[in-house]
Amino acid sequence: MMLKQQQRLVAGSTPARPVAVQVDLPKPLGLKFARGADGGAYVVTNDPKLGNTDPRIQPGDKIVKISASFGTDVWDAQNYGQIMYAIRTRSGTVYMKIKSNKGDMSALQEEEMDPAQRMAKTERAGGNYGAGTKELQARNYVSRKEQERKRRELFDDALVKFNAGEIESALVDLENVAALEPRNYVGDNLSRVTPILPVTHYNIACCYSMLKQVDEGLRSLDMAMNCGFEDYAKVRSDKNLAALRASPKFQPLLEKYDEPVINWRAVESTLGVFGKLFKKDK
Repeated sequence: MMLKQQQRLVAGSTPARPVAVQVDLPKPLGLKFARGADGGAYVVTNDPKLGNTDPRIQPGDKIVKISASFGTDVWDAQNYGQIMYAIRTRSGTVYMKIKSNKGDMSALQEEEMDPAQRMAKTERAGGNYGAGTKELQARNYVSRKEQERKRRELFDDALVKFNAGEIESALVDLENVAALEPRNYVGDNLSRVTPILPVTHYNIACCYSMLKQVDEGLRSLDMAMNCGFEDYAKVRSDKNLAALRASPKFQPLLEKYDEPVINWRAVESTLGVFGKLFKKDK
């Protein structure tokens, strides 16, 4: 009798979530990722509307293994940039081993406040500006400058690698630079992105173009122009973007942000039928 009760209890209980989930998903993925405090890649969105996914994956889970860009090799997850490179350049299904954190998002959140931060928060709540606020502002300034310096060094290292022909390694570094964009940034000119972000996305586009990953390159070029990259003459002439310019998707993308060199609509409006014939001849 006791045995039957135990069997019914086990059968009716909710199974525990596995320590790790292994999936092999075709692209596009219905997952979005962010860089954690430890530099790793963590799930922040699991949405079947975005693409292929698995209901066992939750926000806060961490990628610990990822399929290589080509073939059957599996890489240990090293950092966010490496993971994004592997996913975006992958041909075929994407294998991932994902550590379950059971909804714990702490790896993506700011560290717990220290005494100075708590004092500053208390002062602001009371409408005061005291020693705690001054100390916190000074510390934040120093910390921000140090983070900017390290990010710039990583960006410069990536350019050195790119110029040396180490495209894959440069791409991993650049993906990390993009992921290090500060949250809620507001510049002196009220810009919502740091000056380095648009040029980082542009160089990521160059990397994908050099690797013949045209769709990912166009996606990164779109991100670059969307967040402020405006050197359209360079976009039209940079040899590193040659593979992207060969795509029929390139010109419509560029015209989202810049007037075409020849405005065919204006020509057709002015010349009527002759303008259309001229465009056809071209």
